Amino acid sequence: MPALTRLAILFVVLFAAGPARPAPLQTLEIASKTGVHSFAVEMATTEAEREKGLMFRKELPEGRGMLFDFHGEQEVGFWMQNTYIPLDMIFIQGDGRILRIEENTKPFSTKVIPSNGPVRAVLEVIGGTAEKLGIAPGDRVAFPIFGRH
Repeated sequence: MPALTRLAILFVVLFAAGPARPAPLQTLEIASKTGVHSFAVEMATTEAEREKGLMFRKELPEGRGMLFDFHGEQEVGFWMQNTYIPLDMIFIQGDGRILRIEENTKPFSTKVIPSNGPVRAVLEVIGGTAEKLGIAPGDRVAFPIFGRH
């Protein structure tokens, strides 16, 4: 097959489907003493998605976040390598209860941030969100992956 033909086939394969689209956002709610707070979240459900997370992003709007689903409760650890923005990491148990919150994590840090207990998921939002909204350990998260409360 001539090189030009191979190049044309490659072009069709790469561009026929159009640009990659981000995953649709889903609504997650946290009930705290200050009210119910809604977030539009991206899901990180595969190992590759969880490894990349919010790395290399230069901004994260208020009210947005990423939910890391581990498909079962386990102890987990996160770090901030290649992450430009400070984040609040909200560690959530399988029943939807917040176990703990690591606030305003340091960008680019390789210090491991542990869950300090088994969790089903971790929600990452822009740093300062938990304090601003009064979100605290023990608060409840409503989202389909968590058990009924």
